[in-house]
Amino acid sequence: MTRPNILWYCTDQQRFDTIKALGNEHVRTPNIDALVGEGVAFTHAYCQSPICTPSRASIMTGMYPSRVHNTRNGNDTFPDSPPLISKMIADSGYDCSLIGKFHLSSGGHRPEPRLDDGFNDWWHSHAPRDDWPEGTHDYADWVRAKGGDLNALRDSKDRVPAELHQTTWASERAIEFISRERDQPWLLNVNIYDPHPPFIPPKSYAEEFKAEDMPGPYFQESDLAQQAKFANVDFQDEIRTPEEHNANDAQAKYYAMIALIDDQFARVLECLDKTGQRDNTVIIFTSDHGETLGDHGLMFKGCRFYEGLVRVPLIFSWPGQFQQNLQCDGLVELLDMSATILDLCGVEVPDYFQGNSLLPVLRGEGDGDKLRDTVRCEYFEALDPFFTGGPGSYATMYRDEQYKLTVYHDQQLGELYDLKADPWEFNDLWDNPDFANVRNELIWKSFNSHVMQTTDVGSERIAPM
Repeated sequence: MTRPNILWYCTDQQRFDTIKALGNEHVRTPNIDALVGEGVAFTHAYCQSPICTPSRASIMTGMYPSRVHNTRNGNDTFPDSPPLISKMIADSGYDCSLIGKFHLSSGGHRPEPRLDDGFNDWWHSHAPRDDWPEGTHDYADWVRAKGGDLNALRDSKDRVPAELHQTTWASERAIEFISRERDQPWLLNVNIYDPHPPFIPPKSYAEEFKAEDMPGPYFQESDLAQQAKFANVDFQDEIRTPEEHNANDAQAKYYAMIALIDDQFARVLECLDKTGQRDNTVIIFTSDHGETLGDHGLMFKGCRFYEGLVRVPLIFSWPGQFQQNLQCDGLVELLDMSATILDLCGVEVPDYFQGNSLLPVLRGEGDGDKLRDTVRCEYFEALDPFFTGGPGSYATMYRDEQYKLTVYHDQQLGELYDLKADPWEFNDLWDNPDFANVRNELIWKSFNSHVMQTTDVGSERIAPM
């Protein structure tokens, strides 16, 4: 069978509950909704870190962040091995290209260094500002060529208009790539910067969504005392009430950014149709991690593992090849997406890979409601948000079908939630004596899982000693 093209569309910091077809009546996502209707949506997909670099490192290598030795934002370098999945796919004969964010090493105060990534086109864009040297950030150069000043626009009352937005630039580059004549399959990794903070959608989109119409965050007054326990655990913002966060306004702007993503995603899909490539193209829509958006008194991201932050969209579509209008509730990790992409491209999944291909489920040959017994997320050794050289935080999440355990290892603190009874994590059972056995059993299982999944025993064994 002819190997398919891969359109891999990854947003930045998009929660799982931001798609109308999957239950949110307050958003506008008709094109993503259509993808859900014609494909397979994994409704319990979890990232492997709640911040950008380690999550993306995990996706691109097929291993947990601690196993690949890339567990924090801001690192100077990225390990030379294992090879990135884009390199493996390119070596197999694919035309691979990147649009937008990559962020496997620091893009702060410098252009992000290239790796042996396999991408023929490197249309790179990190934070959509205008302080990047010419020739290092394609989006900034594109805006300048059109006579725009990103810094001035971002600070203006009207913000960056849709026609000059990073999301629009990404569509323009994607259309350019897809429209080329070629005699080989292709993989295009499109990385949108939105709906990452700051929440500054174009004015025309912001006007569609009103703060007073928003449902607001998942918050109870008891969250303030709960979060006060974790005052020494890394997070990007202070603990506040929804009113102090102006959370409904942030939610409206966040949904406006997602509406722009949906409109621009539609242009890319339309190009596939116009060029006659839709039927031989696998479309993947996902995000690197989520956003707290006021839940539990928190805004943005950091060392926590609540559903809004660690659970993300994951949708696959391939007309005539994959199941349609299927929503799978089984636990999935983004590592499984990585293994699936290799499988689709006909690349053998390496023995060291820690993800499992979802292809049997996509083809109707497996049970989408029972995929993994547990999922894992990590946050290790990040310096504090203000880069003052503090010790940072070390924490892990271990989730099975019913319970979620979080252990803050450097603080001797933890959280335990029964997600069947308490899906939005308001009732912490960590200190509840009735759940002491559950807590202790999960701590033991989580520790064993961590040792097995992150220990590298070295090269092939050739003798007993």
